[in-house]
Amino acid sequence: MGRTERALCGISGHVARSGFPSRIDLVERMTAALSHRGPDAAAVFADPSLALGCTRLAIIDVSGSSQPLRSADGGSCAGGELVLVANAEIYNFAELREGLRRRGHVFTTDGDCEVILHLYEEHGERAVDHLRGMFAFALWDRRRGRLTLARDRMGEKPLYYTERPDGLLFASEAKALTAAGVPVELDPDGVADFFHLEYVPEPRSILRDVRKVPAGHVVTVDIRPWRVRSRPYWRLEDVEPIDGSCAELVGEILTGLGPLVTRTDRPLGISLSGGLDSSVVAALAAKFCAAPVRAFSVGYAGRPANDERHHARQLATSLGMPFHEIEIDTARATADLPVVVAAQDDPVADFAGICYHAVMRAAAEAGVRVMLQGQGADELFWGYPWVRRAVALSEARGKLVFYQLDPDFREADRDGPGYFGEAMRDAARTEFEPSGARPDIDLTGLIAGTYLRENGIAQCDRLGMANSVELRAPFVDHRLVEAVVGTRKTRPDHRDPPKQRLREAAYALLPARIADRPKQSFSPPLRAWHAAFLRAYGDLLPGGELVRRGILTEFAARRLSVADFPDGAGSPFSFKALMLEMWCRRNVARARR
Repeated sequence: MGRTERALCGISGHVARSGFPSRIDLVERMTAALSHRGPDAAAVFADPSLALGCTRLAIIDVSGSSQPLRSADGGSCAGGELVLVANAEIYNFAELREGLRRRGHVFTTDGDCEVILHLYEEHGERAVDHLRGMFAFALWDRRRGRLTLARDRMGEKPLYYTERPDGLLFASEAKALTAAGVPVELDPDGVADFFHLEYVPEPRSILRDVRKVPAGHVVTVDIRPWRVRSRPYWRLEDVEPIDGSCAELVGEILTGLGPLVTRTDRPLGISLSGGLDSSVVAALAAKFCAAPVRAFSVGYAGRPANDERHHARQLATSLGMPFHEIEIDTARATADLPVVVAAQDDPVADFAGICYHAVMRAAAEAGVRVMLQGQGADELFWGYPWVRRAVALSEARGKLVFYQLDPDFREADRDGPGYFGEAMRDAARTEFEPSGARPDIDLTGLIAGTYLRENGIAQCDRLGMANSVELRAPFVDHRLVEAVVGTRKTRPDHRDPPKQRLREAAYALLPARIADRPKQSFSPPLRAWHAAFLRAYGDLLPGGELVRRGILTEFAARRLSVADFPDGAGSPFSFKALMLEMWCRRNVARARR
């Protein structure tokens, strides 16, 4: 056997329209802009119609060779050569490879990504149906003149693209597209979404004419004739009903995931809060990882009543994990805010980004290159009281009730028209429509496809990768999601105690005193941080980029630059304005360089 290829990375490329050459110079720029996603290696591939680039963060087989991967025999299905770049962790690659070998496929590497090439030879773009894991990949079929872009079902790995007169550019991060000359022009509809939601839901982005490949979708680009198509291959709402115990299924799936998510040749860590979600993941890591797993926990100055660091330390000690404690005071949060903004693609106006970044930076400084987190459990197991309330109201009213319950959303609806400038006159935020499923299924899909994907997963990916740290989130494995939703369709659970089914599964991994611990809100000191952020950076708003671009009026910018923190808010309009202003300034400066 030849090479072993197993790594997370950044990918980019340019596919040219007929009559135009591929732009390897642009791909080289994008590859350089993604170096933080792959500091261990970089490579490009050039064809008359296509250029591809990738960077490599080596996780397994650190000394192994890098992508792009090419088919060994020219590709039996396509009749021509296949070339692949992938930001991927394919959990089921071993069993896939075994089956492909039995059917006559010859492998040239020991790694996980090569199975994508051989599955494409058999199934074309339906290859994605067979993959389990997190991935975003680009596969060039030279004979067909077709580029296939694909993204995993839950959106763990990002992928952006934009069409131009000379073809299509794509990249793992939007900042790579702007490095290739895509203008930093704000999309008014994306801006409207941002001010309502604190992020921009797919397929939109904050940039005009830049789109995300939606999670669970394949985008194909044919060059003869030119045609770009997008189709879903998986939707949470379409999961089949399942009979049986959700707790038993979830327990079995988590146990099976344990060896997969802890597989690494680099040091492994976990973001540990002391709550149920991260405690379950910590127990899995301790059980299946032979090397010591390092635990990292964030707290706030003064140790407020909801500070769970003592719980996290106790669990780490009981599991034999070295414990790293990070305390964030207001001064440190204020100093770190520009760093967090710089790491984001679409801006995310969430104070917790400061905490995510602090954990990932501490992990990197400790030599950890893979971090486990409990992202997804709150969204899948009714951890948020307002989502349970939305289900009840949707059932009672006979129509979907969702973000209308969020005070920040209502503030944007109420005050936005008075703050927005001329460029926002015709802007329209995303309307969330029911899928036809029951309200509890619809709202599971919506909270997973919006807040989880565009805030939690996106922030952790970008802030982890900014520190060259890979994130793994076992709770968003699509098999586990299907088990939760499938059993929910058979027996609804939104009236059960919060996280009851996860708690039942956790008893096999954790002592009851930990599994039964009530959920605590571990929010940062929002009011103090908000005041400090505006004192430090509020002067950027008057006469700033948002005023210049017609997003805000000058009057609004001045008012927001000294705004108080509203009662009941989580991410007020003033904080969103500041984050977007800082994001614009950072990306304009980056594009000029």
